Amino acid sequence: MLGIRDVTIVTMQNGTMTKGDVLLADGRIKAYGEAVDLAGCERIIEGRGRVLTPGLIDAHTHLGLSESGVGREGTDTNESTHPLTPYLSVRDGINMQDQAFESFRRAGITTVGILPGSGNILGGTGLALKCRGDIVDDVVLKDPIGMKAALGENPKGLYGERKQSPATRMGNAALLRSALLRAKDYLNKGEDHPRDPQSEALIPVLKREIPLIIHVHRHDDITTAIRIANEFGVKCHLAHVTDGYMVTDVLKRGGVYCGVGPTMHYPSKVENKERDFRTAVVLDRENIPFCLFTDHPVVDGRNLVLTASIATQWGLSDESALAAITVWAARYLGVENRVGSIAVDMDADLVLWSGNPLELTTFVDMTIIDGEIVYQRGMQPC
Repeated sequence: MLGIRDVTIVTMQNGTMTKGDVLLADGRIKAYGEAVDLAGCERIIEGRGRVLTPGLIDAHTHLGLSESGVGREGTDTNESTHPLTPYLSVRDGINMQDQAFESFRRAGITTVGILPGSGNILGGTGLALKCRGDIVDDVVLKDPIGMKAALGENPKGLYGERKQSPATRMGNAALLRSALLRAKDYLNKGEDHPRDPQSEALIPVLKREIPLIIHVHRHDDITTAIRIANEFGVKCHLAHVTDGYMVTDVLKRGGVYCGVGPTMHYPSKVENKERDFRTAVVLDRENIPFCLFTDHPVVDGRNLVLTASIATQWGLSDESALAAITVWAARYLGVENRVGSIAVDMDADLVLWSGNPLELTTFVDMTIIDGEIVYQRGMQPC
């Protein structure tokens, strides 16, 4: 058992507690509050009034797929050979030896969503995992979290240059519809037909077991994504939503969950030329559910908390900014029953900070995943 004594506990669900204690055992939070009995602990960490939060969650990354410091050989983000590859799984491409995992731990990030890139209309399934260990299968938190889809400039640019479809936004939408229609027909036929891996991969989407996670920036792509999701009655999460502040009524009617980011990245193409922090502030004001993410390595994941901090300079409250990289990010991934907040029986994924996490002069002093210390400031990597 591991004890943490005398910390300010930011639970994210049940307020903030000063001078609290936490008891961890078997990878879970066993107790927290005032004067928790820590007598049986093998080790007690003296908090000395520092801040304890849930582990941070970067809900949309390409960690382990687009490896840091490697180049072409370490790039496995897009299977750019056909625009429809829903049968792919990122589990088969993640390298847990990517050096960025250590930088994530040093930044207090304990859970990540990892998704295929946005080159294809359908790119395959993503997963959520813990930032520890050497074997991906040992640290998967949820697989799949959703089916990656993409609209806008990326797929039409990639395949249009090859004189293939899709070469327009109309082609993007048509290919996504055709894949869903084919899968719907396949599902309705029952078992008496030849195997179709593309359609089989989309059955969990049609059954609403997993969402489509759709890459969109521009307002018209946002409305197209929601239109298609409604046509087929599937669940839909949106990623990026640069122009989300323009279409809040559409987002509300669609009932979608938004992942906003990478807000710290410069405008890299026409469809995200207005990129800034407006969308996060407006979504929060309009009570539209969202989280913040880095899209690592587009923005280095270790800047996740900096992203939240800058958002407060644009008007996001401290509470919403921290929630957007903890509990709201957990909801986006569908893992809020395990991570994202401090509560009894939740996973023991915690970060001990030298001060307010949103202050630029604050350091991560300790990162804990599943009850084990995986990073401690001033010590060699664990």
